[in-house]
Amino acid sequence: MAVDIIVPIVTGLGCLAIGGAAGYAYRRNIAEAKTAKAEEAVKQMLDDAQKRAESLKKETIIEAKEEIYRLKSENERENKERRTELQRTERRLIQHEEQLEKKTVAVEQREEAVSKKEKETDKREAEVQELYEQQLHELERISNLTSEEAKQMIISNVEHEAMHDAAVMLREIEAKTKEEADAKARNIISLAIQRCASDHVAETTVSVVSLPNDEMKGRIIGREGRNIRTLENATGVELIIDDTPEAVILSGFDPVRREVARIAIERLVVDGRIHPARIEEMVEKARRDVDNEIREAGEQAAFETGIHGLHHELIKLLGRLKYRTSYGQNVLKHSIEVANLAGMMAAEIGANITLAKRAGLLHDIGKAIDHEVEGSHTQIGADIAKKYRENNQVIHAIMAHHGDIEPNTVEAVLVQAADAISAARPGARRETLENYIKRIEKLEEIANSFEGVDKSFAMQAGREVRIIVKPESVSDVDAVVIARNIVKRIESELEYPGQIKVNVIRETRAVEFAK
Repeated sequence: MAVDIIVPIVTGLGCLAIGGAAGYAYRRNIAEAKTAKAEEAVKQMLDDAQKRAESLKKETIIEAKEEIYRLKSENERENKERRTELQRTERRLIQHEEQLEKKTVAVEQREEAVSKKEKETDKREAEVQELYEQQLHELERISNLTSEEAKQMIISNVEHEAMHDAAVMLREIEAKTKEEADAKARNIISLAIQRCASDHVAETTVSVVSLPNDEMKGRIIGREGRNIRTLENATGVELIIDDTPEAVILSGFDPVRREVARIAIERLVVDGRIHPARIEEMVEKARRDVDNEIREAGEQAAFETGIHGLHHELIKLLGRLKYRTSYGQNVLKHSIEVANLAGMMAAEIGANITLAKRAGLLHDIGKAIDHEVEGSHTQIGADIAKKYRENNQVIHAIMAHHGDIEPNTVEAVLVQAADAISAARPGARRETLENYIKRIEKLEEIANSFEGVDKSFAMQAGREVRIIVKPESVSDVDAVVIARNIVKRIESELEYPGQIKVNVIRETRAVEFAK
């Protein structure tokens, strides 16, 4: 049993060993075949690579030879071109040298000819100079004049003739230019005047206040004249109460004061309570109302002329011109008229219309405060315009409108012309009224110049100056001295008809309130 089992096992093992040896031998043969095949492929690849390398080497050598040949050919061509160019340059230089030699020869020949001509010329000049001197001596002998004297005579004659001809020509040019300029100016001015129509009301020095009845006159006068005295002292206007029925006349050179007095009296009449305290209250209210009217008048003037952007203080000063006259002509209306005329003329000649109108409106602004500030109204106006930052050309036009300085802009000339047109038209001004107002203003100016004077008023058409002094700084004795000194100043500085009464008032008030 055991043998039967062992024999198959041994047989199986033997077969297995034989099969393994056979498989090993087979795999070895296959591996050797693959190795041989791979070696053959590698050898073939090496052979191909060597062939390609040899082929590439040959191609590279051929290309290098071709490039060397090309470069050599180019070099030879360039050398040939350079040799050709050098030959051409050499030929040109040879030609230039030949030409220079020819020119040199020609110049030498010309120099010889010029030298000969110079010698001949010098000889002839000497002969001419000798003849000239002989003739000059002969002329001096004949005319009894030296050469310098004759020369001066000729120069003088020529100069005289030239000046005469120039003067004639200048006169003709001036006449023609003036004729053309006059015609053009007349045309422009006539057009401006035709387009500017303004009414004119002559200012006077009196105002009339209507009363409801003659009994009111007594109430205005008051007990022992205290009401009328208070009115006159508060307003600086003289009240004339005469036989004129139901009317009181206010006399004063300052239209603003007269307007304040008129408004105050009318309100007192309506109110019915007329006594010193109420009078002072009404005068103060009237003064405020007049200030408002002044501002509104300035705004209206700016609106009428189309001027915008004026400083509010300039507006007020413009409004004050409503109550200011120049030779009887209302200054505010005159300023509006000048602005319109200047603007129209500027439009005709193509100048700056806005600038011309602005300068025309402000040209007399200095007259609003000329009685308060030293200097001419042109300088005062220019200072005011500078203060409120007006345009430099406007300031220049203000200073130049009366010829104080030479106008250097077209607009300044137009303002100057418009001012003359407005003032020169018939009925615009009255010389006598202006002289009277200046005299009255000078009276008050003299009075106000003394220390201790509170305020002063020229009354009765300048025949009386009423001066109110400060009681705390001026005694009764000082008041007499001030009156005498004012009289001496008036006598030395003013010309006036008749006599002027100087009335110095020193009043002390004691006011208490019962509570």
